[in-house]
Amino acid sequence: MSGMYRVVLCDLRSDQILDVLPAQGIKCDDYIGKTGAASFTVPVTDPTMARRAREAVIPARTAVWIERNGEVWWGGIVWTTERTPPARGRPGALAVQAATFDSYLAHRILKDGWTGTGVDQLDIARQIVDWTQSIKGGDIGIEIDWAQTSGVLRDRAYSRYDLYVVRDVLDQLANVEGGFEWRIRTYRDGSGRRVKSLQLGYPIIRSSRTELVLSSPGPVIDYKMPEDGTARATHWHSRGASTNRNQAQPSYPLMSAPIYIDGAVEPGGWPRLDGTSDYTSVEKQTTLDGHARADLTRAWTTTQVPTVSVRLDGSGISPGLLGSTIRLRIRDEWFPDGLDARYRLIGLATTPAERGRPETADLLLEPAAAPAALAT
Repeated sequence: MSGMYRVVLCDLRSDQILDVLPAQGIKCDDYIGKTGAASFTVPVTDPTMARRAREAVIPARTAVWIERNGEVWWGGIVWTTERTPPARGRPGALAVQAATFDSYLAHRILKDGWTGTGVDQLDIARQIVDWTQSIKGGDIGIEIDWAQTSGVLRDRAYSRYDLYVVRDVLDQLANVEGGFEWRIRTYRDGSGRRVKSLQLGYPIIRSSRTELVLSSPGPVIDYKMPEDGTARATHWHSRGASTNRNQAQPSYPLMSAPIYIDGAVEPGGWPRLDGTSDYTSVEKQTTLDGHARADLTRAWTTTQVPTVSVRLDGSGISPGLLGSTIRLRIRDEWFPDGLDARYRLIGLATTPAERGRPETADLLLEPAAAPAALAT
């Protein structure tokens, strides 16, 4: 393992350090919009190291912080491990898989429910996370900034009898038309304290830093620009909750108003492509229609997600840049006249230098998309 990386294992609830173990094969990634992951292997060369690893690395109870040059680079929760014995001169090992701290919210139920009318959507998210941590044993130290508002007021009712998963509630609230983005950001503050905080962005998360220019030839060592038409749609329907509470009568789900991309089929020439989504807990027509519009917009505009690989040293890339603007310049056979485009950084996957391999980062980029023209 490169000496610039360190794996720190802590108690999830108190963040007290349990141990700092040697680690090999470190990989970690973080994203806006989905859970990030980390993996590494602890070589077990003797019974003492085996005991240390066994006591410090407990799935669902141990937090792991990956530091790079003393700075917090990644933070999350150990969820799975695998022990392998020594064989043919090879030491035993403990393989560790972890996920970013937002994964904890997928293991919490909104058991008391939540109801509110005309509440700013960011306050709904904050109140739900705050409630999650107010329950005995539920506080893992996620810090909440109550200052930011979106100006978008929502009516929401989450019944305790429906046993909503907190992570699902936040994602559904964020993904409606006019919604927001959220993640659990990790960093080290000015006092040296490790911090995990609820980061909200309306309508999206943006870094306050100036744009970063990356070029090929230059820091960019590889890139991929896949285009995926399998999820593209020109027309959309969403299904909601059942509209009939009388079990003796036929039950039909609430349906969104038909919606389509104006001009896509005619005169645009696209074939009709139907898409659907299910929101079995949504009982209001306006809310369901908002989900349908947001889903169609994503299906129409997010068919290309470029990935750029760069040498990490000297590139200026760090996890704190998630949400920032990347200006990408490429001149090669695909772009003989030169590509000069701006993207938003929405994901970062890091691979440390090891055994002659350079330290690299894969950047997941979001193209700037023109607003979709929706019609009903």
